[in-house]
Amino acid sequence: MFSAGRYQHTSNGIKLLQWLGLMGLLTIILCVVFVYFPDHTSTSALKWLQFSQTLAVFLLPAFIVAYLWSERPLEWLHLSCSKNTRTADAAASRWMKFGFPVLLMVVAMPGINLLGYWNMQLQLPEWLSPFEQWLQQQEEAAAVLTERFLRVRGARALIINIGLMALLPAVAEEITFRGVLLNLCSQDETLSMTKRQHVAIWLVAIIFSAIHMQFYGFVPRMLLGALFGYMLVWTGTLWVPILMHFVNNAIAVVGYYIVYQKNIDPSTLDAIGSGDTLWLGVLSVVLTVLGCYIFRRSRTISSASSRMS
Repeated sequence: MFSAGRYQHTSNGIKLLQWLGLMGLLTIILCVVFVYFPDHTSTSALKWLQFSQTLAVFLLPAFIVAYLWSERPLEWLHLSCSKNTRTADAAASRWMKFGFPVLLMVVAMPGINLLGYWNMQLQLPEWLSPFEQWLQQQEEAAAVLTERFLRVRGARALIINIGLMALLPAVAEEITFRGVLLNLCSQDETLSMTKRQHVAIWLVAIIFSAIHMQFYGFVPRMLLGALFGYMLVWTGTLWVPILMHFVNNAIAVVGYYIVYQKNIDPSTLDAIGSGDTLWLGVLSVVLTVLGCYIFRRSRTISSASSRMS
């Protein structure tokens, strides 16, 4: 039996190889199992594949390596919850720690759409046109698949989609990127702690966005990844970025569900914050930046007060 923290003193390079090897092994096993699915092209089969892939590629390997690399894996992943004995202070602290980021995420939605619109206007150099065409094909294929997943009827189907496309990815991706990868990237001893955090947050945000293979949404997804990373650093708990990630995904799932039920053009959702509502997108960006500043300052004051008490 492997004991907790058995490989905690191994180098980051070896840890990375262990992690990637485990992800690759589980992916191969998943592919072999999926071959025996009766119908590979049905929406139900594809949803089962996405569910299994999220578990096998993201969630399960992250928990296994956290167990192998730390004697306290949940604490290492920033998933452990600390207790606060002062009830009144705890209630106010919980609102600022969890409620404010949720509100911030809602406020940021039109700004995300605006950044996505600007991202779509970007064009690669002429010599990269074959690669750009391939990217467009990938985007179109992803859009078709996403529409198949989201075009459902009934409360039960909506709840399943919220679980599959909002809750599960939020938990799995945050544990993988902000839990495991950000931890590994933050251990570069050649940089100061502050520089190390900034470099790690942005590096992981770039990887997080790139791995989705959607170039025309790269910038807003990268910025979201950076926001989630800073929220982890500011709050000390991974549950805050998980919650924000879930809210972001759930709003999209519910929004598209309503749009499809009402036979409204789904592009109207993505247009909120651009075009005729450009003012809303600009206001959203300004308020989001201001909200991040207020939240960061409040966390600094809270930490100082805790040290003094």
